[in-house]
Amino acid sequence: MRLSLCLKMKLSPSLLISLLPKRFIKTAPSPPTTPLPTRSNTTSSSPSSFTLQFLVNSCGLPLETALTASKKFHLNEKNIHKTQSLLRFLKSHHFVDTHIADLIKKMPAFLGCKVENNLKPKFEFLAANGVAAALKRCSWLLRVNRNRTMQTNIDLLIKEGLPLDRLAKLIISSPRSLLSKHDKIVYAVNSVKNLGLETNDTMFIYALGVKMKMTDTTWKKKIEVMKSLGWSEEEIFGTFKRCPQILQYSEKKIRITVDFFINSVDLGPEILLVYPSLFCLSVDKRVRPWYNVINVLKSKNLIKREKKFPSLLLMSEKKFLENYVDKYADDVPGLWEVYTGTANTKKKGT
Repeated sequence: MRLSLCLKMKLSPSLLISLLPKRFIKTAPSPPTTPLPTRSNTTSSSPSSFTLQFLVNSCGLPLETALTASKKFHLNEKNIHKTQSLLRFLKSHHFVDTHIADLIKKMPAFLGCKVENNLKPKFEFLAANGVAAALKRCSWLLRVNRNRTMQTNIDLLIKEGLPLDRLAKLIISSPRSLLSKHDKIVYAVNSVKNLGLETNDTMFIYALGVKMKMTDTTWKKKIEVMKSLGWSEEEIFGTFKRCPQILQYSEKKIRITVDFFINSVDLGPEILLVYPSLFCLSVDKRVRPWYNVINVLKSKNLIKREKKFPSLLLMSEKKFLENYVDKYADDVPGLWEVYTGTANTKKKGT
């Protein structure tokens, strides 16, 4: 669709391999350790023995794996040029032998895939639109009628001025958005723009994804929940523009988050608007355990000038463990139990 973009993307084998259902893609096979069948001892072979020889000698499968695969799928020696064409196509897209063996190992029938009418158009369409990476989590996209469904919505977003790299991010973060009815995505685009976000704004695609996941009724209910917790519509939408994810969670999740920060951590509601990403954190798995650890350390006078708790929550778990759990574990018996008590996690290495 856009040749220049295809060239700029320089799709890697790992990206292109995502064009197939990920449940079929596992670890690379180990080198064969058993003597391989040769042409001389298969001249009067059955179709399965020809398939076995091809899987081992041309596709790089270990003999044991090839034996299993050959029982599920037979190659026609007269049409082997079609299979060889498929292998050449994959290698032209930077697939190495181990990648190809991975595919065949779990999906032998893949060798019967037609290049020109099936595989090639999908590769080109997805690569041209910068969305191939989305197939890592949404392999069902390969079953979609690209002309009638995705293409219309993609054309709309491009016409509206959405940069192609943002389009790629949209389908990775909210892939089903592009499969919605056209009038729905038109409505969602206009709604987000009316809130003050333009298509070239970084948060536009995330706001669009959130808006399309709910009905107008659900949207209004969440706004009312936020208002009941002390915020004005202006504050809510202003925060939404910076962090659209605040409205993607259920009403229950929103209430639990606000209740913990206001009543347990003793933060004012305005602080949550300063740190809207706090809504994205699990209270039970992250916020409460970390808060308990900090409280214990403060009670022992081990930390005095710690960061503000909201900003502390934004550090990585690895850094938190190093700075506040592992560092003081010997000084505070049971600190790991405090940390894991509500997080249901285990100490590393145990």
